[in-house]
Amino acid sequence: MKSNHRFISSGIVVLTLGLVAVTGCSATGVAESDGVEGTEPSQTIRNCDTDLAISPTPERVVTIKSTPLELMLALGLEDRVVASAFLDGPLPDELLPSGWEPNVISDDVPGRELLVSQTPDLVFAGWASNLSADGPGTRDALEQLGIRSYVSPAACDFGEAAPEALTFEDDFAMFREVGTIFGAEERAEELVAEQQRRLEAIERPDRELTALWYSSGDDAPFVGGGTGAPNMIMEAAGLRNVEAESEESWLSLSWESFVAADPDVIVLVDTPWSTAEDKRERIETQPAAQTMRAVVQQRYITVPFDTTEAGVRNVDGVEIVASAAAEFAADAD
Repeated sequence: MKSNHRFISSGIVVLTLGLVAVTGCSATGVAESDGVEGTEPSQTIRNCDTDLAISPTPERVVTIKSTPLELMLALGLEDRVVASAFLDGPLPDELLPSGWEPNVISDDVPGRELLVSQTPDLVFAGWASNLSADGPGTRDALEQLGIRSYVSPAACDFGEAAPEALTFEDDFAMFREVGTIFGAEERAEELVAEQQRRLEAIERPDRELTALWYSSGDDAPFVGGGTGAPNMIMEAAGLRNVEAESEESWLSLSWESFVAADPDVIVLVDTPWSTAEDKRERIETQPAAQTMRAVVQQRYITVPFDTTEAGVRNVDGVEIVASAAAEFAADAD
């Protein structure tokens, strides 16, 4: 898995924009404050234990990681994205508007000076760890600079508590929430309906296959646990995750445990920094792995990295996994 802990330190530029306190909640989950007399009430939402003012509507957004940028594109909000950073690979052609290219300001998490130079009014981060004192700044520090922030709800800092298992309803709730922030509610509903149709149309294997999701790691394979996007994708594709009982989204296994799991299928995450082929070779250099069913029968499924974190590409991941799994199941009949 690509590290979220490579940061660039930077200076500070002070801007001005305050967040408002929550005084009441509307039926939609958006809270409203009374505001200043003679002005419209301000609205806030609760995001990763932080109150986020959604008025005025953000106009200049910096995205960190691929999943936030992809969601902005899927909602037709590319004109709001002034810069992006820490992308996980090429953007899919079907999401790229004609003639539009991302302004990629950093291959890693941007430092504060670089971020502020883009004069954003909101940062949309894929992980809570993308907003730290060693990088662009914590959420509180960014607020003091007049920059609001939104973090993918599936990637909040859950502390010692295990996160609830991710579901597609969580994905759809994020689409709707981001749609609300940017006044794109109608497009968000269209996106949810489109993804629901695609999920319903997926053909799954006609018999259950077990699977192990290999994300990254050399000495200790980093695999999909029972609460994150990998488990959600495998389950939706008709596979049974051998690590489904784990309360972690991802976890490290010893090679002995990896081999002992002996799944029918191994899912390999493909990234520029850790390719699927690299992982396949790593598995097959383990002497004990030569007896694994997936290795003997060459049952590998490759998925792009950005289909594996909560976002608009998760359905793509299900389609890829389900299609390959259905072929494997048919070949075994």
